Amino acid sequence: MHRKRCCRAALLLLLLSTVGWASAPSSSEEGSPSSPPSRWYSLMRLEATTLAFLPRGGLGETEGFAQLEPTFILDGGPGFGVNVGAPVRFRMWSEGGRTTRVRHEDWDTLSDWGQLVRGLKLGSGDAPLTMWFGPLEEHRLLSGHLVRRYSNRTNPDYHPAGGIITAAVGPLYTEAFTSDVLGARLLGAELALDVEHLLFGQPAQQGRYTLALSAVHDWGRAGGRAPSVTLAHLDATAGMWLRPDHEAYLIAGWGGQPGEGGAWGAVVGAGLDVLTKRLRLRLRLEARHQRGGFRQGFIGADYELARFQAAGPDGLPLADSPFPDGYSAFGELEVSWDAVSYGGLYRHLNLSLGAETFSWGRVDIDGRVAMQLFARSLEVALKGLAMGTGKPGARYLGAAEVRWRFLSGKLYAMGTGGTLLFPTAEGTLRPGAFASMGLGVDNAR
Repeated sequence: MHRKRCCRAALLLLLLSTVGWASAPSSSEEGSPSSPPSRWYSLMRLEATTLAFLPRGGLGETEGFAQLEPTFILDGGPGFGVNVGAPVRFRMWSEGGRTTRVRHEDWDTLSDWGQLVRGLKLGSGDAPLTMWFGPLEEHRLLSGHLVRRYSNRTNPDYHPAGGIITAAVGPLYTEAFTSDVLGARLLGAELALDVEHLLFGQPAQQGRYTLALSAVHDWGRAGGRAPSVTLAHLDATAGMWLRPDHEAYLIAGWGGQPGEGGAWGAVVGAGLDVLTKRLRLRLRLEARHQRGGFRQGFIGADYELARFQAAGPDGLPLADSPFPDGYSAFGELEVSWDAVSYGGLYRHLNLSLGAETFSWGRVDIDGRVAMQLFARSLEVALKGLAMGTGKPGARYLGAAEVRWRFLSGKLYAMGTGGTLLFPTAEGTLRPGAFASMGLGVDNAR
């Protein structure tokens, strides 16, 4: 079953990803020849950059920092790996007259210390139990109808370490996750039952017919106070075309907010997964119906901002913001391609795009693309988010990163820039921007 296989293999990629969002964690491959189980590998990296936070629209203050970012990776094969390191920002100037040498907002809560762990992997993709801890990027909870394309680092002042646990016992497969292992925040789980396995024994193709129940609860305490919310969803999946490297399937589901009368939604759709040495492709198309404020993908790309202030004119937190009854069409495309069957983490192309258009005129889009050019010496990455377009109060964010390796690839120059939204104590979002440039060195090549 590709959905199970990709979920497990993504744990390894989340561990090894050291280029941030430039390397899509969902782009994955099992049995990668780059990490044979019989040997241990290590990588050391140091980046030194300048970093400036700039106000937008005359709000806030300009701050400048010198940033040092050490990284150490130890890869023990499929069953173990650790990636540690974090950016440390030393203040060079501040229009607000701040005197602390290290940026206070990066380390002012217990959750922020989770950023030291960029990846801790325990258990291989073939093990009945696997665990992974670190940042979450475009996280999807199995069927993806509650949590989809979620990042726990969208808030620039909140740097938690998330956790993912997967387990398989007979016809049962489950995934549980938390967005913050050090704080009372988002917790979710999904339990999937292989119906064919249950009724007729071990099938030739696992996961052809499944029933799944998922639930998510947000306490809203860490990373800033916000209203709590509880969601649940039931899904049925039928595989229509299963081959070792291709899978097409149909899916239908129903969900809602327990305790909230009339808050429910239904969905039907189809998907295609392709997994080869050179290409990994995932395509999902769905038709959705929402009522009473519930919607599929409630925990989405901008959730860490929307939980304080949702996109739209009312300025309310997402849990309290009115959401019109109606229908929507959702599409998601993920492509990971390498021209020479490289087989490792870094591909010539990583593309991820999600879009949803609603019957009452709203459109949500988010995506990212990362490319390697000129014999992998140049890396270019772009990402963007547009929430609530077509309606007042739409939200737009974007960022870009460029890395150029020289001197046999050991040394590289880098530059990044983009827009940000900073949650405030009042529950509003203060617009800002960032720009950074500098040098890095590692022993990766």
